[in-house]
Amino acid sequence: MGNTTGGGLPPRSSGNRGRAAEANAPRRSSGNSGGNSGGRKPSPQRKKSGAKRFWTIFSIVLLLLIIGAGVYLGWIYQKSQSIGEAGEPVKPANTQPIAMALLGTDFRSETGSHLTDVVMVAAMNPNTNTATIVSLPRDTRIELEGYKVRKVNAYYPTFLAQEKKGETEAKEAMQRMLGKYFDIPLDYVTVVNFQSLRDIVDALGGVDVDVTMDMCYKDTADGTDIDLKAGPQKLDGKNALDYVRYRKTNCNPPTGPSDDFSRNQRQQQVIGAIMDKVQSFNVLTKSGSLIDAVADNTDTDLENKQILNLVKTYWDIPKENINFPKVTGTWNSPYVYISDSELAAAKQALKDELAGNHQPAIPAAGE
Repeated sequence: MGNTTGGGLPPRSSGNRGRAAEANAPRRSSGNSGGNSGGRKPSPQRKKSGAKRFWTIFSIVLLLLIIGAGVYLGWIYQKSQSIGEAGEPVKPANTQPIAMALLGTDFRSETGSHLTDVVMVAAMNPNTNTATIVSLPRDTRIELEGYKVRKVNAYYPTFLAQEKKGETEAKEAMQRMLGKYFDIPLDYVTVVNFQSLRDIVDALGGVDVDVTMDMCYKDTADGTDIDLKAGPQKLDGKNALDYVRYRKTNCNPPTGPSDDFSRNQRQQQVIGAIMDKVQSFNVLTKSGSLIDAVADNTDTDLENKQILNLVKTYWDIPKENINFPKVTGTWNSPYVYISDSELAAAKQALKDELAGNHQPAIPAAGE
């Protein structure tokens, strides 16, 4: 709060001060020390204590803040009606742990492709104020009973093609497949496209990122023009997307290549930068454009009310409370063969999150 000189109350007028001074000034004796001219002696005015005045003002301010927060969350809820589905969540995210798949597709009007360059599974627990997020390299070889062997990024477009033929909805098919792969129940699937990241970062006014290396790649077919220099800098939406997408160079002089494991690390780096910006106070004034950016480029089976639950519960989750288990492997064209031990550890970390066994680095308020 700002300066509250005078207890936060407006100053009195000089005229009032003058009359108050006269009224409170000691009267001179009229020489009749034993009388008061027949009038009743005025009782002394009780002065309100500074502590009582402070708590009165504080209570009013607190009430206004509570009302303001309620109005703000109500407005957020109204805006969030453009995302997700109607209905009541079976497992409210503010009281129960949930898990979901997060897919980032390379869909752009220039290409029409739906390959999932980003495949993540996230588990969140409101009781510990923690989360665990596992990223799979896009070329991960999936060998799973009941499914044809494919790269993980090829399943979603395959399921989309089957959906168009009247088969299971693609999101539901991905939910079932990834849930079986990680051996946990998945409650939701959210699919976002490249434009979503660009719009979210731009809605936030850019994000601060320490770019790990020089990057240069150009492709006139789809308009790609990646040109980044290593070092700390603020990235707008286009450059943030370029940073997480970069794989190889075709420039002269060339820049270094990047494998899928490095891409996953950069995705986590940008997620952290976005969280830093979202949790800042000033972003509250930009929430409308932020929600619009998500709504325009997102396909999710989250209920509207569940989205509000997630906002209220995890808006200020510390980055230190988010676990990113490392999942790497060996490249043997055309697949990445995931390390069995790392995959087993990642699966266990997700199960531990849902069970409440992830101990927070920063305890929730009140603990």
